[in-house]
Amino acid sequence: MANPRIPYRLSSQRPELPALRGKRIFVHLVVNVEHWQFDQPMPRTIITPPHGRETVPDVPNFSWADYGMRAGLPRILKLFYERGLPASASFNAGVIDAYPAAAEAMLEAGWEFIGHGIHQKAINHAEGGEEAVIQGALDKIAAFTGSRPRGWLSPGLRETVDTPDLLKRNGIDYVCDWVVDDLPSWMATRHGPMVAMPYNLEINDSIIYAVERHATGEMAKRLAHTLRLFEDEVSENPRVLAIGLHPHLISVPHRFHELVQMIEMLHASSEVIFVTGSEICDWYIQAEPLRGA
Repeated sequence: MANPRIPYRLSSQRPELPALRGKRIFVHLVVNVEHWQFDQPMPRTIITPPHGRETVPDVPNFSWADYGMRAGLPRILKLFYERGLPASASFNAGVIDAYPAAAEAMLEAGWEFIGHGIHQKAINHAEGGEEAVIQGALDKIAAFTGSRPRGWLSPGLRETVDTPDLLKRNGIDYVCDWVVDDLPSWMATRHGPMVAMPYNLEINDSIIYAVERHATGEMAKRLAHTLRLFEDEVSENPRVLAIGLHPHLISVPHRFHELVQMIEMLHASSEVIFVTGSEICDWYIQAEPLRGA
């Protein structure tokens, strides 16, 4: 079995799907808004500790992320507001308590809240068990926003063999962990079908700048090549173009101009529409209903 959740098929053999409000490239801006716990080892580092010994508290690496929540996020909020852009927040529920003004600002901006655990740590290592973390995150976001999240992105996209089943049992409609196609797909769970939503591991500032450590400009270059190909391919079928963003990476002063450049590049395409995850999910459910559902 190549994939235990999503049946295999060539993208070229998928049925033709309709446009969304006349557009065929669906841009999904996903801002990862995270709570890195000060008294825990950091999820990722920018500076190596002396003699290679990890320390807690890890002040420089904590501050790297904390800067994004203080100075980086307001830049993204302002840019998206001025351009009238919808966005989804891949959201650690712990942000509500740790960064209340940030949570309120995203709620006021009308961003969609996607479940992303409680803190930025793998859910399979969480105290109390995986389902308790999923339930806790969704309940906390629902209490804060007034509506339960429909989407989920696991911290680090890490799952256990049971994660999709637990997500579906807790009311999730779509999950972004399974990056297998440029269109959504139906995936199987023990509690009924769920939508596998395209995300992006290539046009993602965490991969490009924190993991691969490219120079500023690489992300915009990749986006330009991707957009050019998608503009050719949409004669066959629409494409979902998800862009993963982190306030401590794309919103630092020497790099923020690149996000502005990418937004302008996308605006210039006659095929592009900016949408949230739920909009894409609803479009897909209607465009390719699951047989027998």
